[in-house]
Amino acid sequence: QVQLAESGGGLVQAGGSLRLSCAASGSIFRINVMGWYRQAPGKQRELVATITSGGSTDYADSVKGRFTISRDSAKNAVYLQMNSLKSEDTAVYYCAADLIELHWGRQRDYWGQGTQVTVSS
Repeated sequence: QVQLAESGGGLVQAGGSLRLSCAASGSIFRINVMGWYRQAPGKQRELVATITSGGSTDYADSVKGRFTISRDSAKNAVYLQMNSLKSEDTAVYYCAADLIELHWGRQRDYWGQGTQVTVSS
């Protein structure tokens, strides 16, 4: 069993910053890709940023230059530094991990419960 726990969401004014954290725990052999997704009210869940085990990153066009994803493989953790926040960044942010389980060797995707980010204009 694997759990992903997010933290760091909250209310911030437009132009401000927030840092999201996510830690994976449980029966983990290796984490391949970790990432952040978000879902705004009435919209589909969308990719925000991903980072591979080798450190390669990918960003949604809407956040390039404002958000930075990073990873601490020793802690099975991923972070999202969000700067110059806009009202359209308001959403529930979900952490995700593409990993290989320790006991059965299965590759599976896991998701966190989500953390609310609200940007006031």
